[in-house]
Amino acid sequence: MDAERYDRLVSLRRDLHRHPEPAWREFYTTARLVEECERIGVDDVVLGPDLLASGERLSVPDEDDLAEWYERALDAGADEDVLERLAGGWTGLMATLERGEGPTVALRVDVDGLPREESTGPHHYPAAEGFRSETGAMHACGHDGHAAIGVGVLEAVAESDFEGTLKVVFQPAEEVVGGARPVAESGHLDDVDVLLAVHLGLDHPTGEVVAGIEEILAVSQFRADFEGEPAHAGGHPAQGRNAVQALATAVQNLYAIPRHEAGATRVNAGVVEGGTATNIVPEHASIEGEVRGETTELMEYVRERADDVIESAADMYDCEVEVARTGEAPGGKNDDAVVDLGYEAAGRVKGVDSRVRTAALGGSEDATYLMRRVQETGGEAAYVGVGTDHPGGHHTATFDVDEPSIAVGVDWLTETLLAAAEDR
Repeated sequence: MDAERYDRLVSLRRDLHRHPEPAWREFYTTARLVEECERIGVDDVVLGPDLLASGERLSVPDEDDLAEWYERALDAGADEDVLERLAGGWTGLMATLERGEGPTVALRVDVDGLPREESTGPHHYPAAEGFRSETGAMHACGHDGHAAIGVGVLEAVAESDFEGTLKVVFQPAEEVVGGARPVAESGHLDDVDVLLAVHLGLDHPTGEVVAGIEEILAVSQFRADFEGEPAHAGGHPAQGRNAVQALATAVQNLYAIPRHEAGATRVNAGVVEGGTATNIVPEHASIEGEVRGETTELMEYVRERADDVIESAADMYDCEVEVARTGEAPGGKNDDAVVDLGYEAAGRVKGVDSRVRTAALGGSEDATYLMRRVQETGGEAAYVGVGTDHPGGHHTATFDVDEPSIAVGVDWLTETLLAAAEDR
């Protein structure tokens, strides 16, 4: 990659790092990426409800929250015409290059930030160099780098002798496991022959690439709201129906769900809340949690038992409970042929010091919805990794992307997509 393009992508990454936006609030991010697509001269940009299937989004914030982030993007200089098309949290975009007859290849990058504060420490590079977050959220998982890589691949393929169609999906709401399903259900990827989904870091160093990330756990996230009856805790405790007792029983028994002989399962009660004062029998309580499985079937096994546990705990204390799914994604499997293409391509790319055929993720990713959709409609897919030296772990206040890894990612993914098109 030449120095001019590298500097431009680093500048874009730092701009996005200054303006991170959580799931479904990626207004500035989307508008900024549209600007880059227009600069490159792509053939089509799909936005808003045209990108996302109606009724499929999960964990969408309330109107007031969305309006606040919308105004913040406007104040930051986002194009108002683009923002109007994103109103209501219809964020993200898909850019398309059409270069004559040939196969359709695609790249998926995610673009949302996390709702956490970023480090202000003097050794934290974004703080020291003046591009620390200005929004109160943070790009603590490298999605700013993913977005820059997506733009870089678009530009590189546009300038190559590629024949066919390239689609790059800048996906919203990965962190809440809510953005890939509406993209998949939109049908925009039904004609894709080969899909790559990419992630930076994952404990691999700068210069190392992974042609196939495996062991992607299926996940289902939920919120359980318990409703009881208040009473004076000292004078009339028996008149109350204690929602916190129901919650506590549910949490204890969630962790007691039997493991399964067919593979790994996980359960976590991540947020537990309830009660208002020491002298009031609490009538409201809630759990935000998740279950995971090595396969989609194992996740469903834990999910069904978690529902039983929660409902039984509510019954035990004469409370009502409502359980809502807030995010969900199936397990994912790479196609060996695509992994082989990526591994071979890595050997031809300057800047790749180490190539790994496969490595485990051990977490979850809603890119699996897109992979599965492509595979079900006759295409092939792989989830791949681009190493980056990061001083803090993913989702921590000191996470950062080693910027030279952006160039490695662009060059390797471009080479792999071109090879995939030629192979097809």
